[in-house]
Amino acid sequence: MPQVVVIGGGAAGFFAAIRAAELGAQVLLLEKTGKTLAKVRISGGGRCNLTHNCADPATLATHYPRGGAELLPAFARFGQPETLAWFAARGVRAVAEADGRMFPHTNQAETVATCLEQAARQAGVSLRLSTGVSALEPRPGGGYTVQTTAGPLEADRVIVATGGAPKAEGMAWLARLGLEVVPPVPSLFTFNLPGSGPLQALAGVSVPAGEVALPQLKDARRGPLLVTHWGLSGPGVLRLSAWQARALAEAGYQTPVLVNWLGQKPASVLKMLKTLREANPKKRLANLPVPGLPRRLQDYTLQASQLPETLTTSEAGNRHLEQWAQALCQDKHLLQGKTTYKDEFVTAGGIALHQVDFATMEARSLPGLHLCGEVLDVDAITGGFNFQAAWTTGWLAGTAAAQV
Repeated sequence: MPQVVVIGGGAAGFFAAIRAAELGAQVLLLEKTGKTLAKVRISGGGRCNLTHNCADPATLATHYPRGGAELLPAFARFGQPETLAWFAARGVRAVAEADGRMFPHTNQAETVATCLEQAARQAGVSLRLSTGVSALEPRPGGGYTVQTTAGPLEADRVIVATGGAPKAEGMAWLARLGLEVVPPVPSLFTFNLPGSGPLQALAGVSVPAGEVALPQLKDARRGPLLVTHWGLSGPGVLRLSAWQARALAEAGYQTPVLVNWLGQKPASVLKMLKTLREANPKKRLANLPVPGLPRRLQDYTLQASQLPETLTTSEAGNRHLEQWAQALCQDKHLLQGKTTYKDEFVTAGGIALHQVDFATMEARSLPGLHLCGEVLDVDAITGGFNFQAAWTTGWLAGTAAAQV
């Protein structure tokens, strides 16, 4: 019976600990704070978006800016279907929403946290709170001495599930083992546009299918957009922040932003405006029924076009409509900083993936040391994908660590 120490009482740590204990290992779970599963309890606005309604491993892997290729075979072993079955067997049924996010049937994150805590107790996992780890020391005959704030512990296998760190210094104790740490930078953040006063006055306005682009980085992402008091948010922005997390950090979060409020090509928008003009004679442009465009945003784009508020369709020439189409499709702003998305802190960075065997989540150069969850250089867009990576890598780490 191997003695397994799991470091980190979050989603990946609990899943790894439960799996190892259910396979017969003697498992001790260490959490440096006074409570476990903090992120599970606050995620999804307190509802816990535990996975996404995407069963195909190949499709699932495309939602990870970093780690998708490595996770693909891992998802084939323990992916979304296995995750749903695992929770269902323990009384938690997942319900899919229209956008693919899946939540517990109770719509309460506490249901997921309670499920994990109960499963850990039933499997025989021992838990120690307020116990930090400062170092791991490989033993000559195999295994590790775990240096903790409560004294040293001995382990045959160690699973590290400490989550992402805001700075590389937070992973210095792992770097001392010879592991390469990719410097962490924030991912999944909203855009601060402090010089866009007229836009910020529309806080709360949203569009269902816009597009936001970073022309200097040659990237654009589609999705719902939301105007905030500080700038721009919504799935489209969050996706872009995830894929360009490192480039934006290197740019100091200072770069031009282009917003396409309708998510369509300028030629298509111009054609639509011309059709609306012909179908609505003598009507003010401000009163045209532009599909997918809220009235306040319509007024804003007309003002940005420098067109008279009283301009009617009978007075509007093609040049006027071209100006409006330009404002609708290429609304220019300057990114000057970021804001964390709600309370969900996600980092791009962590233990370099080439150092980990994703069949066992074991460090290639350190036998008996397994890594899972956000301590790895793996992250995803919103929608339950980060939790799915935690369940998958935790299950694989726990499975391998329990082997004699």
